[in-house]
Amino acid sequence: MFLGEDLLSWLLLALGAAMAVGNGMALVRPPRQLEDGDLARPPLWRSLLYILLGTVAALWAVASLMG
Repeated sequence: MFLGEDLLSWLLLALGAAMAVGNGMALVRPPRQLEDGDLARPPLWRSLLYILLGTVAALWAVASLMG
């Protein structure tokens, strides 16, 4: 089996880290060119919630892989 029995932990780590980093970068550097329907800045509370959830998921995955 690809990546052994830890496939779910690796996927959770990848998705959680991408969720946290992607939303963090959206807050730090919003898009310069806006298209129709785009917001000038991402919603702050939603982005912070997604950063928190992604960080928790990534940390959980790291703990699962260590144990």
